[in-house]
Amino acid sequence: MHRRSPAIHPGLMTDLYHPDSAFVSWRAGRNGMTTFDLYTRVAPFGGAYLLVAGIENALEFAQNFHYTPEDLRFLAQIRDYDSAFLDELARLRFTGEILAFPEGSIAFPNEPILRVTAPFREALLLEAGLLSSINLSTLIATKASRIVYAAEQGGVKRRVAEFAFRRAQEPLTVARAAYIGGCASTSLLNAAYEYRLPATGTVPHALIELFPTEKEAFEAIADAYNRYTLLLDTYDPRQAIQTAIEVAQRSQESLGHTLAAVRLDSGDIVADSIYVREQLDKADMRQVRILASSDLDEWKIDALLKAGAAIDSFGVGTALGSGAGSAERGIEGGALGAVYKEVWHVDEAGNEFPKVKIAGVKSTWPGKKEVYRHPDWIEDIVQLAQEPRPDSYHRMLRPVMRNGEMIPGSLPPLSEIRELAQQNLQALPDRYHALTIDEAYPVRFSEALQILRKQAIQSLGSVFE
Repeated sequence: MHRRSPAIHPGLMTDLYHPDSAFVSWRAGRNGMTTFDLYTRVAPFGGAYLLVAGIENALEFAQNFHYTPEDLRFLAQIRDYDSAFLDELARLRFTGEILAFPEGSIAFPNEPILRVTAPFREALLLEAGLLSSINLSTLIATKASRIVYAAEQGGVKRRVAEFAFRRAQEPLTVARAAYIGGCASTSLLNAAYEYRLPATGTVPHALIELFPTEKEAFEAIADAYNRYTLLLDTYDPRQAIQTAIEVAQRSQESLGHTLAAVRLDSGDIVADSIYVREQLDKADMRQVRILASSDLDEWKIDALLKAGAAIDSFGVGTALGSGAGSAERGIEGGALGAVYKEVWHVDEAGNEFPKVKIAGVKSTWPGKKEVYRHPDWIEDIVQLAQEPRPDSYHRMLRPVMRNGEMIPGSLPPLSEIRELAQQNLQALPDRYHALTIDEAYPVRFSEALQILRKQAIQSLGSVFE
C-alpha cells in the first residue's frame, strides 16, 4: 500500500493546548495586544554563546500561518469548539510585528532572540512553530561553529564537511544551519541543490569490498575520476596507503588523474594519520590531504589535534546532525530549550500590564525590551524599549515583520547570513569561544527593567488572594 508523505498544515503546527487556550481567550473576550519574548536560559554544550539561525523559517511560518477548511474539520472532530470560534480561526492571519536578532548573529542566554507583539491569540498560536524554527537551527549552527573552531586549532584552517544526513533530525535544516556555522560543504545532494551549497563526499567501505582486492578497488576509483579520494581503513590503513601511493603514481602518469585526499574512519587515527602523512611526503605527495571521520565532535577533534594527529580536514556526521552533547563530560545536548514567554499585555480598554512568571531560575523578565551590545564585546544590556540607547552600543533586535508582512531585506541570501556569522564569530573574544567556559559573557539588565520586575512581582499579591 502506498503511503503519501505527510503534508504540512501551518495551522496545525501547534500543540493541542494552543487552540485550546485560544478558545478560552475567545470565550472570555480577552485578546489584547500581547508581547512575547523568545530566548534561552543557558547556552548549549557548556559554551558561552548561541549562533542564531532559523529566523527565515520562523518568519515564513508566521507569514504563512492559517487554517484550511480541512484543518478546521479536523479540529472540530477532536474538540467541541463553538462554530463561531472556528469561523474566527478560518479568518485568522498573523497581523503583528516581530523584531529579531539577524540570522548569523551571536546571542547570549536570557536575551530575547525574537520579540513578538500581536493580539493574544495570534501571538500564542505561533509559539510552537517559532520555537521549532529557532531551536533546531540555532542548536546546529552553534554546534557547527564549535566544531569548526576546534578544527582550526593552532590557527590552521582545516575544512569541516557536514556528513549528517543519515542521522540528522531534519537533514535540510541541519545542512543549512551547519553551513551558517562554518561547515565548508554537505554530503546531502538535496541540500546542495536547495541551498546551492558545495557538495563533497568520499567512497564507502562497500565499494572497496566490491572488488577482489583493495588494489583493484583503488584502481577502479582512480580510473573513474580526474580527482579522487581513497578510503584507507577497510582492512589495514598502513598497508592501504602503500597501495594508494602506488596506484596514484601510476594513475597520474598514465591518465593525469590526481589523488586529492585519503580518508581515515576508524582505528588509531592519531598514529595512523602521522604514518600516512610520512608516507605521502616521502612519495613527494605533500598536496594530498588527510580527511578524518569516525563519530567526531568538537571535543574529539580538539583531542586529536592536541595529540599531534596529521589531519587536514574533518567529516562530521552524527554529533553535528543531532546536536549532541557529551556523556563523558556530563554536557547535555540534543535540544536547545528556547522558551516563549508573555512579558507585556494591553487589555481591550488600553490598560498596560507587565507580565511576569515567578518560578525560581525560570522566572521571567517583564516588559517590551531591547538588547544593546558594546562594540568591544564588553557587555550586553537588556533594557526597556522606551529607555534611550546607550552611547555607541549596537542595537541587536531589528524589525523584520510589521502588520503581518515581512519588511524588505529581512530575508538575506544564505551566503550573506554565513558571511555575517563568520564575521561575528571572528569578533567574539577568544575566551568565549572555549569549548567549556570559565566565565559567562556579561549580560546586564537595566535598573529600570529591574525596578519593573520588582513592581510586577509585588503587584501579584492580589493574584493569591
